[in-house]
Amino acid sequence: MTKPNTLFSYGLVFVQLVCLGLIALTGPLFAANPVLLPLEGAAGFLGLWAIWTMGIGNFNVAPDVKTGARLVTGGPYRYIRHPMYSALLLGGLTLVLDYFSTFRLAIWLLLVIVLLFKLSYEEKLLAQTLDGYAAHMRQTKRLIPLVY
Repeated sequence: MTKPNTLFSYGLVFVQLVCLGLIALTGPLFAANPVLLPLEGAAGFLGLWAIWTMGIGNFNVAPDVKTGARLVTGGPYRYIRHPMYSALLLGGLTLVLDYFSTFRLAIWLLLVIVLLFKLSYEEKLLAQTLDGYAAHMRQTKRLIPLVY
């Protein structure tokens, strides 16, 4: 059984927030490209939909499972297990592509790696803690519906 490691969990959150902050601080917060702006809006919508579906009280920025957590399988969670991570990656990518630099791309790629580590760790904990999570994993994809 995997035991939660608070230092590891908050280390992942710290790196995630640094990556998002660097992307935000090194370019505009809203895409100017007429193709990318709707994608950024879709990312924002997906993130808000996920939070709304999960409920603020059930939400946790760290990958550790909160006491009293419940399995959420509605809304975007019906299609992907980590819609908030998907929203962060899509929103970050639109900003990187809109105001491109190799530095920003490298930061976004680091964010991808960190979120993949974070979701893998989180899924181990959720599968051990929440009844039905293993079945939910078999029925849904991680980040991209029908793909991954």
